[in-house]
Amino acid sequence: MNLENRIAVVTGANKGIGQECVNQLLSKGAIVYGFCRSGCSTNHTNYHCIKTDVRNLESLSAAFKEVTDAHGKVDILINNAGLGYFGFCEELPIEQWQEMFDTNVTGLFYATRLALPSMKTQGLGHIINISSIAGLEGYQQVSGYCATKFAVRGFSDALYKEVRDFGVKVTCVYPGSVKTDFFRHSENITAHDNMLMPEDVASQIIYCLETPPNFHNVNLEIR
Repeated sequence: MNLENRIAVVTGANKGIGQECVNQLLSKGAIVYGFCRSGCSTNHTNYHCIKTDVRNLESLSAAFKEVTDAHGKVDILINNAGLGYFGFCEELPIEQWQEMFDTNVTGLFYATRLALPSMKTQGLGHIINISSIAGLEGYQQVSGYCATKFAVRGFSDALYKEVRDFGVKVTCVYPGSVKTDFFRHSENITAHDNMLMPEDVASQIIYCLETPPNFHNVNLEIR
């Protein structure tokens, strides 16, 4: 896909992988909408920041309506919004379990559901779902987060088969540890320079988006 003038939506766009995806999409000439719970820091003619919460269907529907009212379509959706909490299963607060599922799984489903109609109508689109290596294998004291990312993996695998005949691609990305503020909830892990850099993960996502119609990265594991 040629990214120039494509309409892209990035959730969780104000930091980390999401922000780097925004910057690199803009550099390719895309028109980008960042969906964030807080204000966005990117300043660019082709960038539009919409304050929304992916966990709230009404809020998210209003954000997508703003995009489709302006452009009539969504070409690219990067489901990046997510968070993780650490702890033993029996000690993990129920509220944290619920917040992870509401954000990492339900919010991703909402956004995908809202983006798909225009993609299927035009016979073109690409959905990028950010999972994690925690969606490929389990890790102790991360059971809740692993459960959400395994759910993203299953959803993505089923969805790509569902929409491929409509010209829509679905790519699930499984990054290892990335140097972002993800580990702010961990007492034992601190982000460091030997981790993946968010700009490098974003560059691989851009590569997937730019592939021709007959080329599809279904799963992308990065360590």
